Amino acid sequence: MTTGTPGPRQIDTSTAHPARVYDWLLGGKDNYPVDEAVGERLPAEAAAGARQNRAFMNRAVAWLAAQGIDQFLDIGTGIPTEPNLHQIVQRIVPTARIVYTDNDPIVLRHAEALLVGRPEGATQYVEADVRDPAAIIKNARQTLDFDRPIALSLIALMHFINDDQDPYGLVSNLLATLPPGSYLVLSHASSDIFPELSAQVTAEYAKGGIKLGFRDRAGVERFFEGLELVEPGLVTATEWFKDGDAPAPEGSGIYAGVARLP
Repeated sequence: MTTGTPGPRQIDTSTAHPARVYDWLLGGKDNYPVDEAVGERLPAEAAAGARQNRAFMNRAVAWLAAQGIDQFLDIGTGIPTEPNLHQIVQRIVPTARIVYTDNDPIVLRHAEALLVGRPEGATQYVEADVRDPAAIIKNARQTLDFDRPIALSLIALMHFINDDQDPYGLVSNLLATLPPGSYLVLSHASSDIFPELSAQVTAEYAKGGIKLGFRDRAGVERFFEGLELVEPGLVTATEWFKDGDAPAPEGSGIYAGVARLP
């Protein structure tokens, strides 16, 4: 089953957008000169971070699917990059149901790729913003059963939400709608692992009109308050793995964790 939201909004090609900069960092083609300009000014480590972040997501959702989690709410989806979340999960649980959400209208143009899942399962795309959690949940209820566990995926998203936009309250409100046994999957750029590099990345994004809110370990850990962190806990993106071979050892400026709602 596939469902989506209608008609894309006008795409603003005069201002960089995080989803399109991320696409450029991953080597994608669905971005504009204004996004490329930001990406080209970033240090090489930014592209490595995007790759590490994506690999963490792949490992985390595969592990959750193997534990029997068959419902996923992915906010800040970004432009499709194979394998997409539903492809990973539905290989393990063909009946899994996935709702994707992003606020960039270009993602809606590519929603067809996101919505082509296994016929046994379901995928939905919702054009919405994490700063409007009520709208996301209202639409997600069309596909997901909120009486059963759901994995909430916030991959490299919350560092685009600054403190004056109540990031912790937004995540808390989303989690409050989920039943016990649900999970939070979250990755977040750090301000304290490589502070000089983080400052450089923040400054270059700001030149493109994108304000970042990188946080230190304690700041990222706050998103998991009241939850049960899954081993290995809150670590860097390249340190988080459960089954199979460990990722190649390399430095990462991204914190990552998976936690269960008790």
